[in-house]
Amino acid sequence: MAQLHEQLAAAIEEWRNEGYPCEAFSTVSEILEWSRDGETGGLRFLRRPQLRAVETYWYLRLVLNTPHVFDLYQQYYPKSRELREALGLTQDAIRDFIEDHGGNLEPLWERIKTDDAFVRDFRLESLRETLTLAYPSYILALAMGAGKTVLIGAIIATEFGMALDYPDGPFVQNALVFAPGTTIVESLRELADIPYDKILPPRLQKSFAASVKLTFTRDGEKDIPVVRRSSFNVVVTNTEKIRIQKETIRKVDIGGLFGGREDEARAEVANLRLQAIASLPHLAIFSDEAHHTYGQSLDTGLKKVRKTVDYLAAQTNVVAVVNTTGTPYYQRQLLRDVVFWYGLSQGIKDGYLKDVSDNIQSFSFGGNAAAYVAHAVQDFFNDYGEVRLPNGAWAKLALYFPQTDDLRELRPTIDAALAEAGQSPTVCVVNTSDASLTKPGDIAAFNALNRPDSPHRVILLVNKGTEGWNCPSLFACALVRNLRTSNNFVLQAATRCLRQVPGNVKKARIYLYDANFKVLDRQLQEAYGESIRDLNRWTTQESCREKIILRKLDIPPLVVTRLVRTVVRKEFQAGALHLTRPADGGGERLERRIFTLAERQATAGVLRQSGDAVTIESLPDTTDAYAVAVDLAARYRLPIWNIYEQVRPLYGDDDIPLAHVDELARQVEAQTCFYEVREERVDVALALVKPEGFDLETAPDGTGCYTAEITYSKDREALLARLGDWRDRAGEFGFHYDPYNFDSKPEMSFFEEMLAHLNLHPDEIEDFYFTGALTDPAKTDFFVEYKDDNAKWRRYTPDFIIRKKPARGRKIGTGRIYIVEIKREHDREHSIDGENGRKALAVRKWEHLNPDRLQYEMIFTSTDSVSAEGLRNAREFVEKREP
Repeated sequence: MAQLHEQLAAAIEEWRNEGYPCEAFSTVSEILEWSRDGETGGLRFLRRPQLRAVETYWYLRLVLNTPHVFDLYQQYYPKSRELREALGLTQDAIRDFIEDHGGNLEPLWERIKTDDAFVRDFRLESLRETLTLAYPSYILALAMGAGKTVLIGAIIATEFGMALDYPDGPFVQNALVFAPGTTIVESLRELADIPYDKILPPRLQKSFAASVKLTFTRDGEKDIPVVRRSSFNVVVTNTEKIRIQKETIRKVDIGGLFGGREDEARAEVANLRLQAIASLPHLAIFSDEAHHTYGQSLDTGLKKVRKTVDYLAAQTNVVAVVNTTGTPYYQRQLLRDVVFWYGLSQGIKDGYLKDVSDNIQSFSFGGNAAAYVAHAVQDFFNDYGEVRLPNGAWAKLALYFPQTDDLRELRPTIDAALAEAGQSPTVCVVNTSDASLTKPGDIAAFNALNRPDSPHRVILLVNKGTEGWNCPSLFACALVRNLRTSNNFVLQAATRCLRQVPGNVKKARIYLYDANFKVLDRQLQEAYGESIRDLNRWTTQESCREKIILRKLDIPPLVVTRLVRTVVRKEFQAGALHLTRPADGGGERLERRIFTLAERQATAGVLRQSGDAVTIESLPDTTDAYAVAVDLAARYRLPIWNIYEQVRPLYGDDDIPLAHVDELARQVEAQTCFYEVREERVDVALALVKPEGFDLETAPDGTGCYTAEITYSKDREALLARLGDWRDRAGEFGFHYDPYNFDSKPEMSFFEEMLAHLNLHPDEIEDFYFTGALTDPAKTDFFVEYKDDNAKWRRYTPDFIIRKKPARGRKIGTGRIYIVEIKREHDREHSIDGENGRKALAVRKWEHLNPDRLQYEMIFTSTDSVSAEGLRNAREFVEKREP
């Protein structure tokens, strides 16, 4: 039977294909469509699993009207048997209980809510959570490394954007983000760095950026610095700082002020933060690493956290509770509140996690930890000694110890193994809670491990470096000694090395004791519903990620003449305005009639009017001439006193009825709002690359470099052209970014053939650019806009530009250019892509306006290469000498 998240995924796919229809709040369609580039369909920023999770959230919020999860189950599993199976109620004793009650499920729900022994015997803790929550609460489960923090930020941004567009709508206007422990809270600081302009359309992003207020709670602060009852606050804290509890305060500090009510005083101080949050209206609560709320914490931590959330729900209107986690299982049972799930093996398959297939090593050394540690260190440097990330950061190994005594005992062995591997003991950095082991500067070095200049290769950890530790340069983990009871420590520690970065092709490695291997396998099944066998199954990735590096920064812009249309208001002469007073007095007229009861022989009516009708005049709402002048001047951008000089004589000393203002406005509009469309030719400089749209990183040699991340399918890996492989053919031409990511074999064929021809005539050519894959308007200005068959505006970026050197004495960058698009033969007649399609027509408008400097050609091919005939015009352009 399909799980709830699978049922929802099918419904959401249909919603997506229809364009996210939502009649009441159509802006949600604008937001979700903005996540994809209008022309290429590629994602602007959010990864595919993140966007799917956001879609799921909004489908629940607007299409299904924010339902309780139990209501979702009843909707998608209407039959009693299906509902019981979906909720895991398949035990014989439960079936007997239902039959004893005549098939009625209500007594079963009530018993799960109230009978602790019944819940414990049948392991129904997670189902009880689903049934008893008084507010909508959803779990969005994404594997580690898929980007849960960015997902939280995306949901908050889109909620705030909707709230700004619909102030009276049912949208979130404040957000509380909390997580267990300080490490995870530190990872949540990424919320401040998210490029929200790639999540929200420009018109919403500007208002969002001006309105949002991000607050991280700090140790020692009793309160949260937010304005009570204000909007658009995002408060980030850890659970311990806001949950309901009594603060430890010495009685002597309270003194006699509270007359024996010391407990009340302690609670008041402890709950100041909570009260500040409870004052915020339209609140959404986000819980990161939600398996601390569910699962193993159901009996202890849950009660504290749930009590806090329940309190907030009672004190303010909590719109929804959103939980993110990478481990959506509890004792091999999927938590019932999971509405979206992206698993660990899927993350490896899609390239968001490092491949670990056939690289999980299990050892049996008879308890000889020294031999095991020495082997792990030496084996790591044998295989990873020269491995670096694309940014130059060295590959690293993490050793996890159960106790600090174990670390002390084995440190000499580690140093000896490092010397044997040709490494200095100084490549180690220690992170523990023991000040005698963790020296000043170690924490700073630990936080800088991903920097290219970090010299540390081995990290020694005790009770550190699990949840919330984002270390993509970590390539291997070793768990030292057998851990009998770990509360998912084996799972969390062993998988820390899986975080991937674009451009890396090296697998990760996990070192384990035999006993820990079995623990890891069990915990993978309990937390992810997967096993080590499942992870080994994904030996290849269907999706790959790569980091492109901008090589040429000083590319002259492409100067083209464009036809610009502007709508302007015709000049208005100040004295030409003439207003007349509206005829209606603006007051309300009531007509009163009095009736009495009377018998009539001819009709059935019994009501008879007594007396004449009386008209009652009511006084209208009024304002003064100056206020009207200010209003109309603001509406139509006219001088206030010109309007005042027209309005004041119409009324003299009388007040102006508000009902007259709209009529006066119509008169002003009719006399002033005349517009005309003007066309003019203007020269526009189009940047082929805009470095500010890339990420600035530090290269291995210490210099700055601009990078961006791309994703492509595994079957297109052969279409990736790296400068190192093409150096002899390219010469000085092309590769303004590296690598080039071609879309098709004909594109690569054209590039290769033209490079060979260009190098026969190097004195004629300034440069040759592949532009078809660089379409983000933040990174380039080289695109044209056109309307598709559905009358929606789209962007089109042709594939190649060949730029000639300018004529003698002319400025660099002013030479003629040849724009080329490569298409399959079957696209020739397509209304969008064809030779006479909308894309081609849009570029040919440029060509007609720039006949002396710009040519455009669309080349069609029915094979994987471009024929000599197809290359003929481009070659002639290259060979023709400039005057």
